[in-house]
Amino acid sequence: MINLQQQGFKALAIALVLTAAATAASAQTCAPEARFVYVSSEGESTEETTDNFAGSAPVEATFTANATDYDGYSVRYEWRIFQSDDTTNVLVHRFDEQIEYTFVKNGTFTVELKATFQSDNDLVEYSSSEEGTSITVTIYESRLEMPNAFSPGDDDDYNRIYKAKSNHQSIVKFHATIFNRWGQKLYSWDDVNGGWDGKVNGRVVRNGVYFVNVTAQGADGRTYHIRKDVNVLTKYTQEQNSTSGTE
Repeated sequence: MINLQQQGFKALAIALVLTAAATAASAQTCAPEARFVYVSSEGESTEETTDNFAGSAPVEATFTANATDYDGYSVRYEWRIFQSDDTTNVLVHRFDEQIEYTFVKNGTFTVELKATFQSDNDLVEYSSSEEGTSITVTIYESRLEMPNAFSPGDDDDYNRIYKAKSNHQSIVKFHATIFNRWGQKLYSWDDVNGGWDGKVNGRVVRNGVYFVNVTAQGADGRTYHIRKDVNVLTKYTQEQNSTSGTE
C-alpha cells in the first residue's frame, strides 16, 4: 500500500532542496572593476578606479572580474572590448579573470564581461544584459599647440620651460627640436610633457628668436607638423649678460 502522507513529505523535501540550490546559485555576483593609469596634462602619472572613464590617450587599463560568492562553483570569464558604434569589430576577446589593454585610439569603447558559474546542474550566467557588467571608456580627440615665447632663467616657475600648451590631449607620438637662426640643432625631446629649459651647455641662451619643429600623431590618426618662431625673453642682469649666451 502506498503511503500518500510519506510521498507528500518526499515531494516537499525535493522542493526544499531545489529551492536551496536556486538560492545558492542566485547569490553569485560578478561586477567588473577597472583601474586606469594615464598621464595628466601636467605630465603627472595618475591612477583612477571608476566604472566609466573619459580621458586622453594613451590610457593603460586593467579590468578585473571581481566575482564573489561562488564557493563550490566553477567560473568561466569572457571579456570583449569593441568600439561602441561597431559591435562586430572586437578588439579584445579574452577569457582570464583579469585583463590589461592600452587605449591609443580615440572614440567610445565598451568593455563587456560575461561570467558563467556552474556546479553540477546549477548554471548561472551574467552577461551584458545584466546591470553593471559593462564599462564605457571614452578617449578624446587629439589636440596640440605650441607657444611662441617663454622666459628661461626667471625666478618664478611660470613659463620657464618651453613645452606644448597644457591643453594638449591624446598625443601618442611626439618629437620636437629647437634650432637657432643658423639652423643649428640645440635641443630635442620625445615626450609631449617634456620641454626645453632654454639652456645649451648649462647656460641660458641669449634673448632672440629661435625655431621649433614638431612632428606628432594623435589618437584620432591626425598628424601634426608644426614649425614656428620661439621668442626667448629673459630678464638680463649685467652678470648674466657677461656669462650666458650660446645661440
